[in-house]
Amino acid sequence: MALNSGALTIWHNPRCTKSRQALAYLEEKGLTPEVRLYLKDAPSEAEIRDMLSALGIPAADLLRKEGAALKTEAEATIIAAMVENSALIERPVIRNGDKAVIGRPTEAIDTLL
Repeated sequence: MALNSGALTIWHNPRCTKSRQALAYLEEKGLTPEVRLYLKDAPSEAEIRDMLSALGIPAADLLRKEGAALKTEAEATIIAAMVENSALIERPVIRNGDKAVIGRPTEAIDTLL
């Protein structure tokens, strides 16, 4: 997949090893994604729904382990919890246009490049 101009983004937490590895991986490939510090700039419900569509997964699959108790809740409940507490969102999430991946393992990013 070719990169869409200005469309490569990463929901990033600089304190997370996997997130830092994903950003470094992109930079090693000569790419400079738009970095969204999603813990400081939390995504809205619409942005989370849009990202889930790009990922092609249900909201439960975007939850971190800390949100495991929510996995059996309704989609709307899970998304509302993510809006309220963006730390529940798995990281890193990398998006290129209308496709996205969770960058765990880092090599998963290759499916976007």
